[in-house]
Amino acid sequence: MKATIHPSKLSGTVSTNASKSSMQRACAAALLIKGKTILHNPGHSNDDKAAIDIIKAMGAWVEMGNGELKVESEGVNPISDAINCGESGLSIRMFTPIVSLNDMEITINGSGSLATRPMDFFDEILPQLGVKIKSNKGKLPMVIQGPLQPKNIEIDASLSSQFLTGLLFAYAAANAKDVSIKVNNLKSKPYIELTLDVMKQFGLTVPENKNFEEFIFHGSSTPNSELRTIDYTVEGDWSGGAFLLVAGAIAGPITVRGLDLMSTQADKAIVDALMKANAGIAMEAKGIKIHPAPMNAFDFDATDCPDLFPPLVALAAYCKGKSTIKGVSRLTHKESNRAMTLQDEFDKMGVTIDLKDDKMIIHGGGIVKGADIHSHHDHRIAMACAIAALKATDETVIEEAQAINKSYPDFYEHLKQLGADVSLSNTFKLHE
Repeated sequence: MKATIHPSKLSGTVSTNASKSSMQRACAAALLIKGKTILHNPGHSNDDKAAIDIIKAMGAWVEMGNGELKVESEGVNPISDAINCGESGLSIRMFTPIVSLNDMEITINGSGSLATRPMDFFDEILPQLGVKIKSNKGKLPMVIQGPLQPKNIEIDASLSSQFLTGLLFAYAAANAKDVSIKVNNLKSKPYIELTLDVMKQFGLTVPENKNFEEFIFHGSSTPNSELRTIDYTVEGDWSGGAFLLVAGAIAGPITVRGLDLMSTQADKAIVDALMKANAGIAMEAKGIKIHPAPMNAFDFDATDCPDLFPPLVALAAYCKGKSTIKGVSRLTHKESNRAMTLQDEFDKMGVTIDLKDDKMIIHGGGIVKGADIHSHHDHRIAMACAIAALKATDETVIEEAQAINKSYPDFYEHLKQLGADVSLSNTFKLHE
């Protein structure tokens, strides 16, 4: 699909999409508890759909209707010997330990960029927990067979916090007692805070957190057989909302609703970046108002929120001077090598980006040109280029624009709702 974005002025109010970080964790928790769960404001991105398909394969009954997702589960009881995580890095890293809770041999696969992402972590850690594993030299597909037995382990979480999220869920479901997970080099601590919050809301045993360096499970007095009924509202997505807020700063004024300022989501930090850039932003009871203002270059550390790099690059393109974003090392194993992709695609739009060690330097304040862009099948690249295009000199055409379906399928419609001149054209038949 091609998306053509013409220079536009935005106005109005929009509610952001549901957080896939919150949605996928809620699906995992709904599978693990014995009982019924009602998820309000459920997401419908490709990553969300992957999580739903996984819990169904693991024995959960799922029904969508009236803006709710109903789940009934008796724990991990597979009805299939295989799961496919699509292109979701969170799903494969979170659900692999969870799937390992049973003694059935399960094949775990994925598609797109997920097929090339390193999974050596599981080759090293799962055998320590009594899980048999066969992988393709640290890549997909993986074949695992449990049951996982919680033990004292030490892990390196420098690649992603998502591996730890999966282990925390699995240990809680296995009623781990008097064992701990020691963690080195943890990145993205806010995402672990989100995991612990979801565990608490679903009644799963929450471990003692020792400064994110050790998580100690003391066991639970609540029998695993106890039936529960859980109501959980999926949060609005700060990751998607970041693009809307930057769009407002570039081409507003707009109001963005549905974002919780008390959220533990890492990408809430976009507010700090906008303030550093002197964007016209105001927090109000009914939403966040944002409008264009003369913006200055900013310095920002995105090590704990690497998904903010794409919207921050679009923001920096319209800030006078050189903006510096730290944390480039976190971008290698994304849907694309995101640092290189941002550099290449924004260069087409006349924006120079330098990569130096762990820093990205964006030369902003110049003329942003309309251009022919390729998403590299990366949802955040497509969205970043789309919002940068809102005040470009001419139209911008984005190839493989359907990449947004991974996290924010309503993105173009929301831009159009705000008055953006966006046209979409299918260049091939979409496969459901």
